[in-house]
Amino acid sequence: MSQELDQMRVRREKMEELKQAGIEPFGRRFKRDHLAQQIHDEYDQFDKEELNDKGAMVIIAGRMTRKRSSGKAGFADFVDRTGKIQVYARKDMVGDDQYHIFKRADIGDFLGIEGDVIKTNSGELTVRAHKITFLAKALRPLPNKWEGVTDPETIYRQRYLDLISNPESFKRFHQRTAIIKAVRKYMDEHGFTEVETPILNTQAGGANARPFVTHHNALDIDMYLRIATELYLKRLIVGGFERVYELGRIFRNEGMDPHHNPEFTTMETYAAYFDFHDVMDETEGIVKAAAKVVSDDGHVNYQGHDIDLASDFKRITMVDAVKEKTGIDFSDPAMSDDDAKKLADEHHIEYKPFWKKGHILSAFFDEYVEKTLIQPTFVYEFPVEVSPLAKRNADNPDMTDRFELYVDGSELANAFSELNDPIDQKHRFEMQAEEKANGNDEAEPVDLDYVQALEYGMPPTGGLGIGIDRLVMLLTDAKSIRDVILFPTMRPEKSKK
Repeated sequence: MSQELDQMRVRREKMEELKQAGIEPFGRRFKRDHLAQQIHDEYDQFDKEELNDKGAMVIIAGRMTRKRSSGKAGFADFVDRTGKIQVYARKDMVGDDQYHIFKRADIGDFLGIEGDVIKTNSGELTVRAHKITFLAKALRPLPNKWEGVTDPETIYRQRYLDLISNPESFKRFHQRTAIIKAVRKYMDEHGFTEVETPILNTQAGGANARPFVTHHNALDIDMYLRIATELYLKRLIVGGFERVYELGRIFRNEGMDPHHNPEFTTMETYAAYFDFHDVMDETEGIVKAAAKVVSDDGHVNYQGHDIDLASDFKRITMVDAVKEKTGIDFSDPAMSDDDAKKLADEHHIEYKPFWKKGHILSAFFDEYVEKTLIQPTFVYEFPVEVSPLAKRNADNPDMTDRFELYVDGSELANAFSELNDPIDQKHRFEMQAEEKANGNDEAEPVDLDYVQALEYGMPPTGGLGIGIDRLVMLLTDAKSIRDVILFPTMRPEKSKK
């Protein structure tokens, strides 16, 4: 710590030197005409003599990340948003004053360089400085360039240091942006309209989750940060939009682990006249479109597993998936709720008093199946007890036309044929309210306004919710959701002196 404080003291002394020399240590607008990668793209193919003949002039700006100087000349690496370029500065070319700026500059400082493009004797593309402009002084030393930032607390709390020091992290967040663009492009090309719905709600609905509560002073009412966009988007289907999607932040007052952050990004889509089979095709198309950002062959490596996103995704019912792993057939009509609870006791699966057979089936799936689904797998036909907004299956009313997509043992998407029967929907809400009264804090409230919307008529509709953060995790081989969220939720640090 004392070494860092010494470096900070020296850097402040250099800042004062700049001021005394009439140089602003925190400069103003600087107009560059090339980025690092542009220079490589335009001039890498030329040899040293060809570049000398060209005399190509460029203006660049960036952060100094490495410097080697001695006597009257020196080299430095500069980094901008596209990559790295080497700079060569000579005292007899830039003059005493500007060379002094270069020589006294610290790692982390920002400089502007105007010069010609050359190649060194070793063949490295380089900008030979003719003019140097000081742009910003770094008053704190950067992390060790060889180790980067490795402490998770520092990575997540001070993301800027992570981005400066860890090229893989910098690349991952650029890939995230490209993945989201690819997802939007797919949706737009398939006739969906992107919309925006409220983040502040008067009641939290559309999912089973605890909301964050806030207070609206002017109206003197409690409000909730949205836990899903579903109910508003389906109102738009009632209104005639037919195909809509929203990509945005969701907020759930729940625990944190490698797959959960209290605020996260999802995309929900709704298409009139689709059923859940159509939505499976849609979901597979979205994932494959996103995979093209990072893979030419549709294969990605995730945490040591080769994930095949190019082939057709497997499809299996929840009942069959559980039967494959346990030998228990939950489709047996003779199995009662008490029989299911007895099976849960025998397999040491905890359950709540209000649970029914469908809840137990879902718990068996969570315990015995979910983590085994490494390759992309659609699991469909979920129990009605855990699917309050999904349409009942035509052949088995105990089940719903719902699916979830699993990859590497983790849920990536949730979808179903939407419940468009207002009478059944109201009954489901009432069932949820009963669960809430019996201790289920995550059960949904009764939303009579939404029921009223359904009473005006909603066409058969297929809906999808896909976790964008988890999709980015998969495609960029990120172990934790915090690695794909620029500023994840963190416990406040203790006060610093």
